[in-house]
Amino acid sequence: MKRGAVVEEVSAGRGVIHFRLNRPILAQKLLEQLCSEPDGFGVKSELLRHLQGGRTLVEFSSPNIAKKFHAGHLRSTIIGNFIANLKKALGNEVIRVNYLGDWGMQFGLLGAGFERSGSQEKLRTQPLEHLFEVYVQVNREAECDESVRSAAAEFFRRLERGEDQALALWRQFREITVDEYKRIYQRLGVHFDHYSGEAFHQHQTQNVLDELMTRGLLKTTEKGTAVVDLSGAGDLSSYATLVRSDGTSLYITRDVAAALDRKQRFGFDEMIYVTDKSQTVHFRQLFHILLAMGHQWAERCVHVAFGLVQGISTRRGEVVFLEDVLEEARSRMLNNMRQSSTSKELEEPEQTAERVGISALIVQDFRGPLMSDYKFDWDKVLQAQGDTGVFLQYTHARLCSGCDTGVLMVYRYDEVLLQSANELQPRHLVNFLLTLRYRHVSHTECFNPACPQARLCLFSAVRSVLANGMRILGITPAYPKHRIQHLLRN
Repeated sequence: MKRGAVVEEVSAGRGVIHFRLNRPILAQKLLEQLCSEPDGFGVKSELLRHLQGGRTLVEFSSPNIAKKFHAGHLRSTIIGNFIANLKKALGNEVIRVNYLGDWGMQFGLLGAGFERSGSQEKLRTQPLEHLFEVYVQVNREAECDESVRSAAAEFFRRLERGEDQALALWRQFREITVDEYKRIYQRLGVHFDHYSGEAFHQHQTQNVLDELMTRGLLKTTEKGTAVVDLSGAGDLSSYATLVRSDGTSLYITRDVAAALDRKQRFGFDEMIYVTDKSQTVHFRQLFHILLAMGHQWAERCVHVAFGLVQGISTRRGEVVFLEDVLEEARSRMLNNMRQSSTSKELEEPEQTAERVGISALIVQDFRGPLMSDYKFDWDKVLQAQGDTGVFLQYTHARLCSGCDTGVLMVYRYDEVLLQSANELQPRHLVNFLLTLRYRHVSHTECFNPACPQARLCLFSAVRSVLANGMRILGITPAYPKHRIQHLLRN
């Protein structure tokens, strides 16, 4: 192998080949690319040109309406946001869909309960808290009172028939919930292009069942349920149930209708669902049914599954709601900052604590494989040293203040983006960003050591890569004026 301008030396060892690269040339090429188009560095690499472009639809978050945002939906929200950000950064047109749980017998219970003991005044002042109270109370009453169960079933039948009064109350519940959720999404830096839900596709399920029947795919069992045979052998050893014995549709029936509607409406090239791993079988069945119906585009539908988070709690005890988690992260981070001897220098303590706290939550979640369960630990999450979101913000702040970083590691950015896109796993990008540490750059790494402007350009360029990577992860960088480099030390 010949040496050249870039490769200065090649030597063979036991089972390995060593290359020594010309760092000044690499630094010069790197700076030329970074300084000419800092936001496009990496994402426009030749390495990424073979990736499928087009239109990507990402369904994520998907909480249930009429309830406060459960902490269990945090993973779907931030993972889906990462995937949408990554696809957009790589040039895809991205459609972000929030598929709300807004239909089913639980709304019969809630509607009947609200008609019995609900208050419009409380609904205006404390909407989700009041709906939660009503739902808990009516569930308790339904356990021992047949008349309450009958009233719930009747309210849901009124919804399905489209009765004005029942639908008006349901719409009120939905609008109130979406408004509350948007406020939390804003805190997380997440947005959606389209809010959908099961209710929107309820009326389309009959068309799905008719098509399945026409194709000879829908079978009736001895129990009176309607199923699709997934066995491949025609023996119903594996099947998906689409209709209950009482004639009502199931969640998967509405999912088939939603997929068909989205393809027609949005014309996506790929669709990605982000949910916990307990729904793996559900999506396998969904894709199988769509393919059996002759929709080959189902091969480009993907389920990104993730594990569970164990042990999230606050100082008040076990937590249920996401807003409690965000408040706890902000509160703990603010307390850490106030204990610092330089806390008087902080210009926007609340906003800085919010941003750094959310960064810590995201990086903690993204460090490992998504399928893995993990135990949540506040002390580890908010550490100022080590592989944490706090340290990532600290590194960005140091770069903003002119501290040095390595050059050659930045060249791997496109490789990391490629690996992230192929696997839809954020850990590769997290680990890369955490390696952009502030070690000293020797003069031999700079193409013109006598020029301070070159070093300034290097710091600015690497900071841009770090900031762009953080934004793909869904992390808002804390800006230099926050001066967090002094405030994030324990």
